[in-house]
Amino acid sequence: METKSTDKDVLVKGVKQMAIAMLLMFIGPTLLYLVLSNKDKDFYIPLLIIAISICALAVFIAFKGINTILDSLFKSNKTKKHWN
Repeated sequence: METKSTDKDVLVKGVKQMAIAMLLMFIGPTLLYLVLSNKDKDFYIPLLIIAISICALAVFIAFKGINTILDSLFKSNKTKKHWN
């Protein structure tokens, strides 16, 4: 019987993704607040699109990071797909 162990390289990759997501989770809403409080400025629409995109990207990267961390914990080396 094979014992499962954590793939440390994949775990580090997932933690890095989560760190990037946390950074974007602070930048996105802050930028969104600043844009929505200055509706009369010239760059309102482009900055609003950028702020919403950053928020959506933060959610996507957080999902990817959690999925990567779970893969490192629960997938064994035999069940991982290798594309050689």
